[in-house]
Amino acid sequence: MRAGVCLCSLALSFSTLFRVVAGSELSAQDGHSQRTLLSESDHKYEMHDQIRLFANKVGPFSNPSETYQYYNLPFCTPKDKEYKTEGLGEVLEGDRLVNTPYDIKFRVDKENEILCSRELTAKDLRKFRKAVKKDYYFQMFYDDLPIWGFIGKVEKLMKSGEKPDLRYYLFTHIHFEILYNANRVIELSVSTDPSKTVDITDGENIIVDYTYSVKWHDTSIPYEKRMDKYSRYSFLPQHLEIHWFSIINSCVTVLLLTGFLATILMRVLKNDFIKYTRDDEAAEEAEETGWKYIHGDVFRPPPHLNLFCACVGTGTQMFVLTLCIFGLALIGMYYPYNRGALLTSCVVLYALTSGIAGYTAAVCYRILGGTNWVRNVVLTVALFCGPMLITFSVLNTVAIVYRTTAALPFGTICIIIVIWALVTFPLTVLGGIAGKNSKMEFNAPCRTTKYAREVPPLPWYRQTVPQMLMAGFLPFSAIYIELYYIFASVWGHKVYTIYPILFIVFIILVIVTAFITIALTYFQLAVEDHRWWWRSFMCGGSTGMPFSFLIPAQAPYASRHSLHIWFPSIMTHVLAGC
Repeated sequence: MRAGVCLCSLALSFSTLFRVVAGSELSAQDGHSQRTLLSESDHKYEMHDQIRLFANKVGPFSNPSETYQYYNLPFCTPKDKEYKTEGLGEVLEGDRLVNTPYDIKFRVDKENEILCSRELTAKDLRKFRKAVKKDYYFQMFYDDLPIWGFIGKVEKLMKSGEKPDLRYYLFTHIHFEILYNANRVIELSVSTDPSKTVDITDGENIIVDYTYSVKWHDTSIPYEKRMDKYSRYSFLPQHLEIHWFSIINSCVTVLLLTGFLATILMRVLKNDFIKYTRDDEAAEEAEETGWKYIHGDVFRPPPHLNLFCACVGTGTQMFVLTLCIFGLALIGMYYPYNRGALLTSCVVLYALTSGIAGYTAAVCYRILGGTNWVRNVVLTVALFCGPMLITFSVLNTVAIVYRTTAALPFGTICIIIVIWALVTFPLTVLGGIAGKNSKMEFNAPCRTTKYAREVPPLPWYRQTVPQMLMAGFLPFSAIYIELYYIFASVWGHKVYTIYPILFIVFIILVIVTAFITIALTYFQLAVEDHRWWWRSFMCGGSTGMPFSFLIPAQAPYASRHSLHIWFPSIMTHVLAGC
């Protein structure tokens, strides 16, 4: 009865929290929030219907990770700022949609419409000069369609015998080209007029007249295909051959590797079994060697048992979480500019799969003879969340200081804490209780000796670090081409959409990692080293080690840009380590 009440309470908590995650009201400091999320039926309009244009963010084109709120620059502002209500994933991505004074009505053309006339002070001019110098762009959304444009341009005036004179120009006119089909908006593009600029290189106070134009065109493109335009901006189709070449290359590597390892292991094991299954008299006279010599030590519990079981449980959760993410991706959940869908899925699925970590860790802990259950559960909960919390605290503090959109609002932080406290932690505890009380048993085929045998001296290449490097190199070589495109989407403006290929690469990674780990574990036991528990775990996870070598490679790039290039980089290394 108590268990039923507990499950009902958790179910109510899940439904409430996920409604909050799907559309949490996040208010800005100087405005108020308004929920304007549109369903498919809401994307139908009549002529002269008002469709609001939302501004999102601005930032340097060379560094998409560094973005600021749109009104950090002195653009024309509406009378009342209204920040669009966004879901958790959208806020985590750094989206901060706010209304603009643009008056764009459905199928109503406009020409040189005055947006506002604004006096730019010396401080405003310095902001714009800095933005133009760094090649700032802006992002807006109209009917949930994204558009981009540049703020200004820099021109070099060459003078004989002198250094080039840099002149900074601010674009003051924006032209919108909008395609429609019947009563729906299909496509949107924006352009700036190079002839309508203001020189902001010098001067103290300048009066700027901002204008815009709107032109509507009919099209036969159906509403269902209006997002195909953004898929063309990804890696399709011009680079698709490279992806398939990478997969074929990786598959050949897998076949050769598995065939080689299977041949070697089968031959070695066959010889070992022939050797160890001789008649009893010959066995008594012969001296035991190799892996049979340590048969009484291989099932000895590893040191730091609590941490080991927590790592196994957390790793199992991450594997299941990855499979769930791939499942959603393969059914088309993460189409281009479905804002926040991926991060929302990560948060929700991590909370839902936390019970797997608790159950797996507890089962492993019980089988290996552990008794400190509370510590095991707490360590399992904190193993991933702890490093992530520390990293987030540092990065969020830096983001707050620089006033970037990467800084999470206080309300969003509270929502994440509530999800962890009411979903993640309870499910981990319930999973731990279920694992502790499970009937799963493991009977070792041989008896463990009371005292561990001494490990003989091993050459340097048999040590942990060289073995980890060897184990991580081959799996990494099978996925490095796909990683290039993933990094291009994380640190650049590309959109990654080839999830089926990524899933195939993931399967190849799992197969190669499994075979390499099995082979290295056998060779470790063959040299009478029974400390295989931690070695096998670390060799299996060593594929993330090559990520660390990317840090020095990023230093020259980061030195040319802002500190914020390190935001996605540091997070990537933390995830690889976890």
